[in-house]
Amino acid sequence: MRAVLLPVLLPALLFVPVLAQATARPAMAAPGGAEVSICHNYGCREEAIVTYHRATLARLERQLARARSAAEERAQLAEAIGRLYRVAGTQSAVGADRRGNLLDDEADGRMDCIDHSTSTTRLLALIESRGALRFHRVVEPARRTRFIMQHFSAVIEVLSADERLARLPPGQALAGCNCTEDGLIIEVADGDERPGERYVVDSWFVDNGEPAVVLPLAEWLNGGGPNVQ
Repeated sequence: MRAVLLPVLLPALLFVPVLAQATARPAMAAPGGAEVSICHNYGCREEAIVTYHRATLARLERQLARARSAAEERAQLAEAIGRLYRVAGTQSAVGADRRGNLLDDEADGRMDCIDHSTSTTRLLALIESRGALRFHRVVEPARRTRFIMQHFSAVIEVLSADERLARLPPGQALAGCNCTEDGLIIEVADGDERPGERYVVDSWFVDNGEPAVVLPLAEWLNGGGPNVQ
């Protein structure tokens, strides 16, 4: 979260398109793994290239594959994002990052909500690009403004049943189908499985390496989340 004075609020809002462009950068290929640029030192002023090896990504993919619902995938995803940030902390200064903005005051590697929303969106995009998200898609970061405070977060969106089936590897569609005997897909009418529901994946709320906080977007926009500064 970032505190801004009212006279500079408009320039800050102009940063939103820049944030969307920054988070759109794909992960870079690396032998057997991938490289992701992680922002730090506030406002994405500095970036560090972090390498995720094949074995690390394979473990993460096996973890996410255990999910049998959108809710389970979100729980696994919170853990996975924490694990990816722990790896980043061994290769860059972001290991010094602490929840909020005050506990790591002037530390090299500190991350504000712009650093987190940008970097977490990139990490989610990496996971999605490897076919490890079966119940959600990654969408643009969200911004909330309350009084003179603004805050950004990465966001995911629940897929429809048809979209989930399309993401399954060949031969697994039938096993993963919530269908009637004649093949008609059963849509969940309500609850957290509803297609189009959005959730924030907010790593700013936690210390480096801890599971990200996942909340319904509407709750987050209304000020939801741990009380950190």
